[in-house]
Amino acid sequence: MSFDVLGLLIQISEMHFLRVLVVLLSCLSTLPLSAALSPVFDGKDSSRSRIAVGLVEWANRFAEVTDIQFVPGDKDRVVVVQKNGRALLVLRSKPDKRTEILNVSVLTTSELGLLGWAFHPRFAQGERKIYINYNPATGMRRTRIAEWELEGATFQAVKERVLLEVNQPYPNHNAGQLAFGADGKLYIGLGDGGFRADPHNHGQRPDSLLGKLLRIDVDTRSDKKPYGLPKDNPFLGDKSFRPEIWAWGIRNPWRFSWDSLNRMLVGDVGQDKWEEVNIVQAGKNYGWRQREAAHCFNPTKDCITSGMTDPWLEYDREDGASITGGYVYTGTKIPALKNKYVFADFVSGRLWAAALPPKGEESKTTRNFEALGRWAMQPSTFGRDSDGEIYVADFSKGAIYLLTLP
Repeated sequence: MSFDVLGLLIQISEMHFLRVLVVLLSCLSTLPLSAALSPVFDGKDSSRSRIAVGLVEWANRFAEVTDIQFVPGDKDRVVVVQKNGRALLVLRSKPDKRTEILNVSVLTTSELGLLGWAFHPRFAQGERKIYINYNPATGMRRTRIAEWELEGATFQAVKERVLLEVNQPYPNHNAGQLAFGADGKLYIGLGDGGFRADPHNHGQRPDSLLGKLLRIDVDTRSDKKPYGLPKDNPFLGDKSFRPEIWAWGIRNPWRFSWDSLNRMLVGDVGQDKWEEVNIVQAGKNYGWRQREAAHCFNPTKDCITSGMTDPWLEYDREDGASITGGYVYTGTKIPALKNKYVFADFVSGRLWAAALPPKGEESKTTRNFEALGRWAMQPSTFGRDSDGEIYVADFSKGAIYLLTLP
């Protein structure tokens, strides 16, 4: 993911600068100024099946939204996370009423900042703890995964416990998502650390936490670590692998979620030609940097495919250049979206929906999905409320929209 139009040319390493400029100009030049909330169906979308949706503004005046998390067990409160280190508690019924509940000092260069937020699985039962992914402003450039205790009716963050820190060689490809699975374990996405083409080959190095999805237990401790190592982690007994690793060969897993079958859907930002969604399984290698999606990358021909898992879904540069993973729609307002995975592209502003594959066909790569339109926005993250309705944030304009019928 990345930021504003000018910053995009400098900061986003998923693409060459000229390619970014071409994509942006082609997307923006055909949109009239009055079309901010009207979809355009062009490019490959013009021949795809369509689902008619509208975007209704729920709230605005945010600064570079990186995450949207609804408070468990509470219908009216949502946390909006900003890249600048601030997290705001907002009332859904009165979105102009907001309270700052966390403010951490962060680096904000390139893709750095406050990037992810997760509530403890027993938050609604009184375990008032949250977990964040951020890049501290002082010391070495690094990703920090930390637990905070919240207190009071306004959930003020009062006490930090650092769980994990990973040094970052470059200021991009940090990923940023962390979320609890149905198993109660905390999953953490870490990108390959940048800059481009994974120069340190972190994605394929079992001794590195970069370019991986991690899985830890926040409720226990083991091996002198401030967290536990789940006994069913796939590499726990393999001394060549870091024991936290759940899956590897990942480039930049900006956003992930789960479907009703408890399958992990990971939007992995691509390099030069392809964006992908992986349905991640324990211990699997998803190919980066040997492969970009289902295609050879390094080397560009005759790459090794043995032992590597293909993505479920991929799209090319005609559609976009930086995938924003989303959620399976489980709401009722848009029947045509029911049980489909909603995702977007940060650069092109396109939204799509994809029918999930049958069990056992998670690595049969598809390029078939339905168009929801191209919008004059930079979709940086999604949120899903307790009713299954989906929200999307526009990074550049600081607005959050609810998907609804047109």
